[in-house]
Amino acid sequence: MIEFENVSMRYGPGREALVNVSFQINRGELVFLTGHSGAGKSTVLRLILGLETCSGGNLIVRKTRIKDLSRSDLALHRRQIGVVFQDHQLLHDRSVGDNVALPLEIAEFPQREVKRRVRAALDKVGLLHKEKCPPDHLSSGEQQRVGIARAVVSRPHVILADEPTGNLDPELSANIMSVFEQFRSVGVSILIASHDNFLLSQFRHRTLTLDHGRLRSNA
Repeated sequence: MIEFENVSMRYGPGREALVNVSFQINRGELVFLTGHSGAGKSTVLRLILGLETCSGGNLIVRKTRIKDLSRSDLALHRRQIGVVFQDHQLLHDRSVGDNVALPLEIAEFPQREVKRRVRAALDKVGLLHKEKCPPDHLSSGEQQRVGIARAVVSRPHVILADEPTGNLDPELSANIMSVFEQFRSVGVSILIASHDNFLLSQFRHRTLTLDHGRLRSNA
């Protein structure tokens, strides 16, 4: 599903964010990505999304080289990827349902389909009863689940999560992970960037460890 083949990323002389990184994530696999601040985790996520182009090597997602995609193809590529942020990035002047609907509205889905998918996504994360609520009426854990619903409403093949449990206590973190596990079980590939050692020890999935742009562990 996702394959890095000796991928390097340079931002200028002496500024190497990634150095010959190689790994593969299969369909329906949940993988952690960890490392110190500045190790290259965010660069990996940005490259998968096609927000940046690698300086060397090949990055392949769903059998397509990202560097070969045209601008219009990149837009379609990004619609197949759900992104979950640590700080939720919800719009507080819109209801929970309207926040979840945003990716579908951008893609110009028919309103009937938007409503159906939004309700299905909220039901999947246990928040259908909060559809009409403003986000600031929700707990931090509930807001994070809204972020997950928004990420999956377009039925992506891949989910990228950037520190999704960073502000949550262990119990809420476990709840969020159980939601990710549900999507993994139906074939969605999930990459979770995290420096939460407790989370990584509790959920023993394969972990990619970056150190100054180099992949030090893949186990």
